[in-house]
Amino acid sequence: MKINGKPMRTIWLCEDGWSVEIIDQTRLPHVLETVRLETVQHAAHAIKAMQVRGAPLIGATAAYGVCLALRKDASDEGLDRAINYLAAQRPTAINLRWALNEMQATVRNLPREVRVDAAYARARDISEEDVETCRQIGVHGKKLIEEIAAKKPAGTPVNVLTHCNAGWLATVDWGTATSPIYQAHDAGVALHVFVDETRPRNQGAALTAYELGGHGVPHTIIVDNAGGHLMQTGAVDICIVGTDRTTATGDVANKIGTYLKALAARDNNVPFYVALPHSTIDWTLDDGFAIPIEDRGEDEVLAMQGRMADGSVVTVDIAAPGSPASNPAFDVTPARLVTGFITERGCCPATPEGLLSLYPERGPT
Repeated sequence: MKINGKPMRTIWLCEDGWSVEIIDQTRLPHVLETVRLETVQHAAHAIKAMQVRGAPLIGATAAYGVCLALRKDASDEGLDRAINYLAAQRPTAINLRWALNEMQATVRNLPREVRVDAAYARARDISEEDVETCRQIGVHGKKLIEEIAAKKPAGTPVNVLTHCNAGWLATVDWGTATSPIYQAHDAGVALHVFVDETRPRNQGAALTAYELGGHGVPHTIIVDNAGGHLMQTGAVDICIVGTDRTTATGDVANKIGTYLKALAARDNNVPFYVALPHSTIDWTLDDGFAIPIEDRGEDEVLAMQGRMADGSVVTVDIAAPGSPASNPAFDVTPARLVTGFITERGCCPATPEGLLSLYPERGPT
């Protein structure tokens, strides 16, 4: 995707062939800044501090984190330490564990002297596979937008509501929930996106709006509580959100507030779709309420980052002094509230049978 007309990805290898560079998303939208990762500790910090965020990008960063660790210690013990250390940084997004399992399976039985090269090759593949996976999600999701457009008067935009950031900044490129939006826009479909601000970290206002604006997609930032009103008044044609973990039965864990949007969508007969890559499906879980929900620091609720009139970026307190805050980062949307899934293999109902129709290899053998 593009920033100021320049194609960019969220993570890439540096010219030295071993260190890794990322966009520091904690600095967006006010400052575009990149950070170089040279150690597994750098990669872990980037994940924990949300310099990188979004389930697919967390997985790609963790894969490169293993590479950086193996440069220092390619033994079995070094590999295990890196895997366990990186896995502990964010508990909810299953892509993190998926990517680490992929890296472990790739290098575990190899001679120590070839492990580093093999690890880098697999990390590159994970990144490239994510790009193609997200592109394919867009191919299939674009059809849903085109079907809605065909039923509206010519030139009338399709209004899409999304939550948090499931855009290219949450993946290596394209995004999940935004990939259908970008592809429909690029194909000439008239559309407009309602962007939830997504408190407390404002990933919608700060990141989704930033990337939509950079690509020229018409959009409007709304407060999180406005979505239900817009659906009641007929202003929303379709909701498309992402997910950090989806169970084999179709329950969805996503950024806090997703459940409320799904309830509003169901009450107002608005289609509610979840876009996800295969790596976000947890085939070991049947109940979404068994997904660990990350509790983050109260400072994210009590303070906010913003740009002052002089251009400086500062963090300011926004709440009553001395008041405590609770900060669950995700909630669970039951499968019954989800119209369907958009995956790299196509669309399906949010049911066990629907998922297995696209991933039959996950069924009983």
